[in-house]
Amino acid sequence: MKKIVLIAVALVAGIALQAQPRFAHVNFPELVQLMPEADQARATIAASSKEAQETLQAMQEEINNKYSQYEQKVSTWSPAIRESKEKELTDLNRRAQEFYQNIQQELQQQQEQLMAPIYKKAQETVNKLAKEAGYVFVFDRSSVLYIDEAQSEDITAAARKALSIPEDRTMESLQAELQAQTQAAQQ
Repeated sequence: MKKIVLIAVALVAGIALQAQPRFAHVNFPELVQLMPEADQARATIAASSKEAQETLQAMQEEINNKYSQYEQKVSTWSPAIRESKEKELTDLNRRAQEFYQNIQQELQQQQEQLMAPIYKKAQETVNKLAKEAGYVFVFDRSSVLYIDEAQSEDITAAARKALSIPEDRTMESLQAELQAQTQAAQQ
């Protein structure tokens, strides 16, 4: 009789343990930033940003040249010519400011458009892993104040593998790559 009771208790305990919700956590921003697709997006954004910077620099050089010319010749011009040149400088400054504001918006939109499918792919991968493993909740480690590691499994490594992120690629190595690219671009 004692054996039957012990078996029944073990079965009930086993069922209770299986019914307990399972939790996992993942470092979602790290996944997104380390994905190979994010490298391509960053390169596209950097190229667009560089082109915009070059255009803005050319506009600023034009303004500086016209202003130097204005300063040199202002005393020899009639009031009508001086007024015309001042208006031209004001218009050039306004156009440069408008260009800067517009290009900032365009670069932001481009970044959002390029990153949206990357976020979606990472989200779908995490969802798939969670569903396959039977997790009830998957928390983003970067936005949760506390995670009990004993009750929540870290699925970041599995997600990295599913997203083809090399094992040796870390946020530190990414930051070093980005710094090297920035320094190379400045030279």
